[in-house]
Amino acid sequence: MRVEVVLAWPDRYLRRELQLPEGCVVADALAEAALVADGEVVACAVHGVVARPEQVLRDGDRIEMLRPLVADPKENRRRRARGG
Repeated sequence: MRVEVVLAWPDRYLRRELQLPEGCVVADALAEAALVADGEVVACAVHGVVARPEQVLRDGDRIEMLRPLVADPKENRRRRARGG
């Protein structure tokens, strides 16, 4: 099966397309992709939905490595609403 692993920053991204055997899980794909994240990854998602390491993958899945938020989204909305 084919899966994609992505790690993105605001100005760049790393992407690996992998061929894995049926029955592989998220943790297997992350290990195979070997994208160095310097401890920045706090979670993973498959097609935008948070996934556990033991989640079984399907052909065509896209695994996103999630980094910590830099700013609080609620505070950003409040600031925009105030006009600043």
